[in-house]
Amino acid sequence: MNFDEKAKDWDKDPQKVKRAGAFAREINTFLSGRKLNDAFEFGSGTGLLSFFFSDTFERITLADTSDGMMNVLKEKIRENHLDHFRTLTINLEKEDLNEKFDIIYTLMTLHHIEDLDLIFHRFNTMLTEGGFLCIGDLEKEDGSFHAQMPGFNGHNGFERDKLERLLKLHGFSILEYKDFYTLEKTDGPEKKSFPLFLLIAQKPEYHPHG
Repeated sequence: MNFDEKAKDWDKDPQKVKRAGAFAREINTFLSGRKLNDAFEFGSGTGLLSFFFSDTFERITLADTSDGMMNVLKEKIRENHLDHFRTLTINLEKEDLNEKFDIIYTLMTLHHIEDLDLIFHRFNTMLTEGGFLCIGDLEKEDGSFHAQMPGFNGHNGFERDKLERLLKLHGFSILEYKDFYTLEKTDGPEKKSFPLFLLIAQKPEYHPHG
């Protein structure tokens, strides 16, 4: 998928806005009463999701690999005077980011990542002790979600048990898992539904023995 070409009209899709809002509400509900300063959005695109968090976190780093998405995002940040938003063009599949964050969140990006072992390792090193990882993505599906994307080499959604097992291998504790939204896609005369899950994991705090 060429995200650079899609960037200009990305925010015009009401379903993208709705799913971002639904995901943000779940995270804000979970975080109620917790004060987190530094947030990182993995695969931010035009920033639809992080704009719902503009009053939640003191500082937000929005990261993506698409220059087209970043250009739209930078303009939106300027227009809205969001001085606590920072954009970062980076491919975490190819490079490290030696910074620490209290929370990492990502929506509909993980299924594009081939090497989940690598990305979960990176997430763990980027999180502070006790930090949270929040994932919103597709439940396992038959491949029809990306049927119109020739050359797609990501994941056709995820199975809960396998995803949780992999996260645990990389040092995370699973706190919450549930479906939070259903995407509707029309393929010719047929309309298909794709459930999205929310998974919240935590990097445990270090407690030295003795």
